[in-house]
Amino acid sequence: MRSQKTSSDRPKKNASATAVRNARKCAGQSGQKSKVQKNKKQTRSQTSACKIDKKCGGCQFQKIPYKEQLKRKQKQEEKLLGGFCKVSPIIGMEHPYFYRNKVHAVFDHDRKGNVISGIYAEGTHRVIAVEECLIEDKKSQEIIRTIRELLPSFKIKTYNEDTGYGLLRHVLIRRGFETGEIMVVLVLGSPILPSKNNFVKALKKVHPEITTVVLNVNNKQTSMVLGEKEKPIYGPGFIKDRLCGCTFRISPKSFYQVNPVQTEILYNTAMDYAELTGKETVIDAYCGTGTIGLIAARNAKRVIGVELNKDAVKDARINAKENGIKNAEIYAGDAGRFMVDMASKNQKADVVFMDPPRAGSDEKFLSSVIKLGPKRVVYVSCNPETLARDLKYLTGNGYQAVKIQPVDNFPFCDHIETVVKLVKKQAVWI
Repeated sequence: MRSQKTSSDRPKKNASATAVRNARKCAGQSGQKSKVQKNKKQTRSQTSACKIDKKCGGCQFQKIPYKEQLKRKQKQEEKLLGGFCKVSPIIGMEHPYFYRNKVHAVFDHDRKGNVISGIYAEGTHRVIAVEECLIEDKKSQEIIRTIRELLPSFKIKTYNEDTGYGLLRHVLIRRGFETGEIMVVLVLGSPILPSKNNFVKALKKVHPEITTVVLNVNNKQTSMVLGEKEKPIYGPGFIKDRLCGCTFRISPKSFYQVNPVQTEILYNTAMDYAELTGKETVIDAYCGTGTIGLIAARNAKRVIGVELNKDAVKDARINAKENGIKNAEIYAGDAGRFMVDMASKNQKADVVFMDPPRAGSDEKFLSSVIKLGPKRVVYVSCNPETLARDLKYLTGNGYQAVKIQPVDNFPFCDHIETVVKLVKKQAVWI
């Protein structure tokens, strides 16, 4: 795959200054709009439906009133999970707009040669331009628009998925809602960004709140956004955010819930269901960067986190150290095998947290939970269909679901988070 050459790509000073001025205007920072105008614009965007929802496909419920969305999700939960126990009323958002702390845009150009950013039309490499998304963080969207405005002055060409020519493929923005820290990830088709220092300087002149910029190289024909190689060109290469009283390090590839407001509710519900007293041994399966396990560690005797992703394990260990948590151990490996090994050695766990991906757990992992036999299992799920499948297995093998709490982490989308409390049948309490 070819990308543009780097020779004679350094922009002239005047061109760079012009690009910054244009970017400021694009980001809405020209200072010429009154507060009244800005407030009117915000009100319109929060009450009108998305203009490209039929083309985008990212939000399935965009033109449905939010209360009706919650009713539909509640009905789905009751249909799929009501046979296990009563489903509590879904917890929705007070302000269900601009909640996503992770924003991704693919870059391309239109038929006139103008740079555009947005998303792929389903099943194609055709980019649908997105000017404003009603569920993505506003500041992150401003930064993407600024990058779009800066590209021509720096002679940075967008990547063409079909031909392999060009440089900039994607931009990923992650923002810590509590800390205010912002990460910008520039995904390139080759490892060299022309005039990278000047580019970062121009970007930060418009958005001084940016705390780190990372170059990620993805030179493969793949649907994956991020490649394996990455290098910080400004700042530490990660950001931090606070959740449920703990601070977490977030790298470009780290898993971190996209809706921090609802995630606090989700995780606090999980902690309530765990009923920790300070005497328990807890396993955090699929622990990722350690969020659930480290939050639980404050009220448990011992926490064991198990995760296959080595990068996530590294972040989890750092997170434990930075939060001063000394009763948590993080292991790289398969959580199912780990629990089977514990059971073979007659070791016990009182509580198992499990927060699998949308595909849910497999029977091998679930059987390992049964063998270990914890008093309580707290299942955090982002897919009620696979959750129903897994609950059928667990309730058919010695466990009983006693509480189910849906939490709407994804307003205007058909996804939903659910927390389930399961207890061993011979020792059931609520």
